[in-house]
Amino acid sequence: MASESSPPACATGSPSGVWSATFIFAKRQFDDDFHRLDQSIAAAAKALPGYLGEEAWENAATGLVSNVYYWSSLEALQQLMSNPAHLQAKAAQGRWLAGYRVVIAQVTRAYGGGELPPGVVAFDLP
Repeated sequence: MASESSPPACATGSPSGVWSATFIFAKRQFDDDFHRLDQSIAAAAKALPGYLGEEAWENAATGLVSNVYYWSSLEALQQLMSNPAHLQAKAAQGRWLAGYRVVIAQVTRAYGGGELPPGVVAFDLP
């Protein structure tokens, strides 16, 4: 597993704005421990000031899953990353995941048109 470092601050030096954390993974067998931790992490994320929402996607051809979480600040995202349940799941990820990648990004633009079904996160950029 590659070592992780803290995500960089945005170009202005301020960690404000909208941030996304994309978690892409290949599944193995999920068990009760996985579901318990997953629910605990989800509840912790939703309780944090700065949580804007999440989306999940699955590629039927590859079986890969992608969860995208949106945050109003880098600090809020980092709070979740230091949550005890998140750290516990990260330490045990090999039990449930065949592989994973996390992509942390600052959102610089979001736009669209037409109507999308419920479940797509909408936010305003300053």
